[in-house]
Amino acid sequence: MIEKAVVVGGGTAGWMAAALLSRIAGPRLRIELVESERIGIIGVGEATIPQIRYICDALGIPEHEFLARVNGSYKLGIEFVNWGRNGDSYIHTFGDTGRRLGILDFHQVWLRSRELNLDKEFARYSFNARVAGANKFSPIEKLGNTGIYGIGYAFHFDAALVARLLREVAEKQGVVRTEGIIENVAVNPDNGHVSSLTLQDGRQVSGEIFLDCSGFRGLLIGETLGVEHEDWSHWLPADSAVAVQCENAAELAPYTRATALSAGWQWRIPLQHRIGNGHVYCSDYVSDQDAADMLLANLDAAPTTEPRQLRFRTGKRASFWKKNCIALGLSSGFMEPLESTSIHLVQAGVSRLIDLFPTREFTRRDIDEYNARTHFDYDTIRDFLILHYHANQRDDTEFWRYCANMSIPDSLKDKIELWQGHGRFYRNDLELFTSASWVQVFLGQNIVPRDCHGIAKVLTPQQIEDYMGNIDDYLTKVVAKMPTHAEYIEKNCRYRHET
Repeated sequence: MIEKAVVVGGGTAGWMAAALLSRIAGPRLRIELVESERIGIIGVGEATIPQIRYICDALGIPEHEFLARVNGSYKLGIEFVNWGRNGDSYIHTFGDTGRRLGILDFHQVWLRSRELNLDKEFARYSFNARVAGANKFSPIEKLGNTGIYGIGYAFHFDAALVARLLREVAEKQGVVRTEGIIENVAVNPDNGHVSSLTLQDGRQVSGEIFLDCSGFRGLLIGETLGVEHEDWSHWLPADSAVAVQCENAAELAPYTRATALSAGWQWRIPLQHRIGNGHVYCSDYVSDQDAADMLLANLDAAPTTEPRQLRFRTGKRASFWKKNCIALGLSSGFMEPLESTSIHLVQAGVSRLIDLFPTREFTRRDIDEYNARTHFDYDTIRDFLILHYHANQRDDTEFWRYCANMSIPDSLKDKIELWQGHGRFYRNDLELFTSASWVQVFLGQNIVPRDCHGIAKVLTPQQIEDYMGNIDDYLTKVVAKMPTHAEYIEKNCRYRHET
């Protein structure tokens, strides 16, 4: 059995790994986390996807308690503004739209209604979208016996508060925190494994397995073990961001907003007592100063922090696990925050490590399996993100013209071509984003199939009107009875300021 694990770096990635591993394997597995307050963390990630809720379950933290500790709010999806054409708006939610009719997915029924000139907005038949549009929330699991699924949701939160909470949990479970800056990394000459770290003050930290959560630097996986970084900037060209917090708005929205600007996009993430904002952009097309000015000009209220500049490079490591080192978080790769996948990739990486946790033998086949599955995660998420950029009809700036005309991976091209014919989409069960997600983005960005499913042709205008009208009417009644997002939070998980 491996008896000592060392986590290099704190923040959300490091403390999540330490908390989950100590929960599963402690106290037999000793865990030491090395970080330095002098280095700090990125700490601007505030939006998540529904899998974040598994963290609460795994660590035994009630959901309402979690949100109260981290200034959290609920997220039903992401509203995309100006991504297809200027003036367009759609929402990618975490729920399904409508319900199946026999063998037909709902979007096929909607495509048939469009053919008959009976269609309304696709999102009108989405429970999540209707709730989000009304600024309401309640964790409804299903809508009676209608066959319509309930709310799918994730969280918005303060990443620094999350790291603090995860640290508290981890230390209660026996994780030892060591403050210090790493001066040197020793490698065993016989097998190439990382053997120990030497801190600036001369202390040594040894272990049998090392988790590299050192951020973009990749101290162990990159600088020490030499694993190269695969560059995706030709597909995901944004390389910079500027972030700022501002005062809260009048209404607490239960969704993130992503507004396309001239050379990138702006995020808006509402927490209970403030709004997180940022401008993700490509520095080849806009200067840092102009990017910051655009961000500040589009805030809901007065800024409460100074703008913070960030640099990044999209892509992934050639391997995520090498020898006895596993890279998690930014050290493993980075895809910009458009669909809030960064924290999920940490969570997925830790979960996969737990599934394949080694003995001192470090079996080659286990390492290969970990790497293959992690590559699959990165590659399929990458394609989904590229879709947002590539599927634009804007001709107003050089940046958007580049994105519309750039070459794309064959895996994405195949999905688009299949969809364009008759609205067909096949999802590998291991893919993160569901068919419902792809359909919402396809239609939201004006990739409408030329025709519907052949069997949908049997539906008459009256059948369409009755079927879709019943869904519309039912959702209207349910949403009307729900509490507002702010009311639900005030009653169940109001933020507790802690020092």
